[in-house]
Amino acid sequence: MDLRELRTDQHPYHPLRHALLVAPFALMAVVSVLDVLAPPNVHLGPFLAAAPAITASFAGPRTTGLVGAVAVLAQVVVAMVRGSVTDLNHSVQIVSLILISVFVTLFAHLREVHERELIQLRYVAEAAQRVVLRPLRERIGPLHMASMYLPAEAEAQIGGDLYAAARTHLGTRLIIGDVRGKGMEAVGDAAVVLGTFRAAAHQEAELSGLVAYLEGAVCPDLADVGPNGDEVDDRAEAFITAAVLDIPDGEPALRLINCGHPPPLLLREGRVISLDVAQPAPPLGLAGLAEPALVAETFAFEKGDIMLLYTDGVIEARDGAGTFYPLPERLATWSGTGPASLLRHLCDDLIAHVAGHRLGDDAAMVAIERLH
Repeated sequence: MDLRELRTDQHPYHPLRHALLVAPFALMAVVSVLDVLAPPNVHLGPFLAAAPAITASFAGPRTTGLVGAVAVLAQVVVAMVRGSVTDLNHSVQIVSLILISVFVTLFAHLREVHERELIQLRYVAEAAQRVVLRPLRERIGPLHMASMYLPAEAEAQIGGDLYAAARTHLGTRLIIGDVRGKGMEAVGDAAVVLGTFRAAAHQEAELSGLVAYLEGAVCPDLADVGPNGDEVDDRAEAFITAAVLDIPDGEPALRLINCGHPPPLLLREGRVISLDVAQPAPPLGLAGLAEPALVAETFAFEKGDIMLLYTDGVIEARDGAGTFYPLPERLATWSGTGPASLLRHLCDDLIAHVAGHRLGDDAAMVAIERLH
């Protein structure tokens, strides 16, 4: 859609705006009639200024200008009926109404320009999300997948949470991660990780090699440049938690390296199993501060199992009393079928848990079911 062709009066709520126009016209009719019937020393003309002011709150400048012109015409008619247009009282009312109509029409124009800018920014954000955070395919090899992303801010479309899947000749590799921080810097760091993962997932035979490659790509990107052009090591303040998985086609198992990320949850026959690794690796970007233990640990992943990957925005969501969202308990109560159904259930339940409050952080979830 060409944004230049999008007018405010073509908003999806255009029929509603037509209905709202009844209010200012009804107001002008009532005020005009009452002003004509009022005693000579009572003047209700100033109330006509409310009509264009109300219109400016929901309509564009053309409609607002039209209502303002009708209000001025109504004031002129009332002045002619009650006496003369040229007497001081009516002249002041007419001039004042003209000025008010011009100002509110200008306001409506500025609001329309601002709405167009917001619509354009939303389109840009949606396009960036499709590029950076591509939707996962529903079926990859023996796996059935679904994904969900909930931004902490309702106006936002993308943030620092990330996930991706890559198909290899032996199976499927996945990553889910969370960039420390917010804003465009977090989006940029997420783009680096995702781009590196998609490129290296097919090249590195071992999962430990893939994570080492991600670490090598992330570290230089997280370093800042000082005022003299010197590189400033800021890795203690910027890092990325991630869980990297390898799910082979030929065996009912998965291999996992967890880099400081919340552990995946496995749903098997109504039981929730936390896939906690014995040797966790440091978050990406912090390998220089500790000896990384890049050991891929193996867990059973059998036919019919559903694994849930998630970011800490899910488990750190609080209700009105400050209670964290109990993800494992809520996961155990689900009785549906399929990853998409599971994510819909958790998403609705998470929103109900926060009960009108904002999420403290972006929340992402990926559900994977092994079909055979």
